[in-house]
Amino acid sequence: METMEGNSPECHISVCATDEERCAITHQPSCHSSKNFVSEEKMRRKLQFFFMNPIQKWQAKKRFPYKFTVQLIKIILVTMQLCLFAYNRYNHVNYTWDNRISFSHLFLKGWDATREVNAYPPGAGPLAIYKVEDFYTTIDYAYAGYANLSKAVGSYSYANEDNTMTDMVLCLSQYKKGIIFGFNESYVFDSEIVETCMNISHNTVDHAFDSKRYLHNIPINFSALVKATLEFSLKTVNFKTAGRISPPNCYRFDISINFDNEDHDGQMLLSLDAQPVRLMCKGDVEYVTDDEIDSLLQSILNYFVIIICILSFVLCSRAVWRAHQLKQITNQFFISNFGRPLSQADRNKFLNLWYIMIIINDVLIIIGSSIKEQIERKDFTSDQWNVCSLFLGLGNMLVWFGVLRYLTFFRNYNIVILTLEKAAPQVARFLLCALLIYAGFTFSGWLILGPYHLKFRSLSTTSECLFSLINGDDMFATFSVMSSKSTMLWWFSKIYLYSFISLYIYIILSLFISVIMDAYDTIKLYYIEGFPRSDLQIFIGDTNLEDFSSGIFRSASNESLGLMKDLCCCTCSKLHKSYSTLSRGSLVTEDSRQGSIAV
Repeated sequence: METMEGNSPECHISVCATDEERCAITHQPSCHSSKNFVSEEKMRRKLQFFFMNPIQKWQAKKRFPYKFTVQLIKIILVTMQLCLFAYNRYNHVNYTWDNRISFSHLFLKGWDATREVNAYPPGAGPLAIYKVEDFYTTIDYAYAGYANLSKAVGSYSYANEDNTMTDMVLCLSQYKKGIIFGFNESYVFDSEIVETCMNISHNTVDHAFDSKRYLHNIPINFSALVKATLEFSLKTVNFKTAGRISPPNCYRFDISINFDNEDHDGQMLLSLDAQPVRLMCKGDVEYVTDDEIDSLLQSILNYFVIIICILSFVLCSRAVWRAHQLKQITNQFFISNFGRPLSQADRNKFLNLWYIMIIINDVLIIIGSSIKEQIERKDFTSDQWNVCSLFLGLGNMLVWFGVLRYLTFFRNYNIVILTLEKAAPQVARFLLCALLIYAGFTFSGWLILGPYHLKFRSLSTTSECLFSLINGDDMFATFSVMSSKSTMLWWFSKIYLYSFISLYIYIILSLFISVIMDAYDTIKLYYIEGFPRSDLQIFIGDTNLEDFSSGIFRSASNESLGLMKDLCCCTCSKLHKSYSTLSRGSLVTEDSRQGSIAV
């Protein structure tokens, strides 16, 4: 054995040329000076501690798992909040839907109970009017129901404070010019739409209202009529939601009866819409104390959720930032000591996507909780309910997804996550190819079969139909519903459906499963033979169970990397690298050309 010392340049050539990769990454003591070896060891310990899970960190440093505790509290609070909000939202949506059905019976001529159930395919055709006389009688029917509101089973009142009948508003949207001379195939047309609105006042007419006579001065050209709306408002109180700590709710319903003639096909579609607006109950109410209790409890829960989410956001953002700083220092360390930077894969290991997901769900829940608090304090519409449910629902979903992170600490559960990670690139490429084939079938099916098949009437329903066929849903109905008006298209539909079903069920789905199974088999093999290790993992090495309780990590519990100082020192000098040690104020200065090397 020959020993080289001092500044001889042959020292580094003779050593690292033999096995540069292994010498540089595994850090044999013979390759570096003793001071540098100490610095590397501290860097290794820091990285080992960084990549530990909360259980290992508790064993190593007795560090309390703050983030885990915050996430545990958060999942309990946000789930409680979601359950309460979901219950209230269901009552709200169900109440408004039932009232819309009631209004349809009271104000919509021709409405019957068979239209209350959503069935596919629908059991009845669209509610429509086909005669001019039906247009006026529909308005008369709505006015009669509005004028005789006291006969309704529901406790409805007029929108005025003194419960006097307010005016109905009739709005007509017509083309500026629209005259058709069908007998000689001629017309006069101006596409500009003119809207005219008028009040139907109860003071000028009696209850036996005749809209045709009332509107005799207003020209209605049904050839030019695009749409008409009849609008009015009602107030009511919902007792169903009342409980020991929740008071009844006061509502105003803005009702609109719509006459849709946009297609000009001789069929004027008729529909009713009721937009709910919650009002602050006032006057002689009995739930004053309980209202305060309910409001206080709901607000306390909302504020607790917001506070815990802000705390979670701060902790996870801080962890992401510290990981970024550690990545920069580790990269500089590798450049200075081993002559090359971290690979992109090693750099990505410092980015914890679980923390990113937690940050996103924190933002969603904070926004949703703020909207929920405003809903419970102020007037609101159903749109705000829907927006709030969107934020809280997505946020809660990501919170529960975050629980998977803690299951990855156990081998039996971690294999699922590792399989998904391993298969993700192959699955993405496979889905891209499958999506192109799917898009081709979707667009062609919509174009060719749309006019003759109920399930292909629109692009969205076409896509939904094909996706259902992939899962084997409602196949026979899809074959049988096709109209036989065109023999050529009838045969095309059979070939089209057989080709799509055979291709996706027997070929594409089987290949998709095989891609995932291949990744699963690879992960199982890794568990047996060992996972492939990158430069960073080789440098970190293995941590024994004895190390957790040996005090190695606790001995440096008050030490820091001195991140900003490291970055400054590393960028200021290329030949003489100065790294702060993990202890504060201690600096190890390394001369890359000095050391004692044994060959």
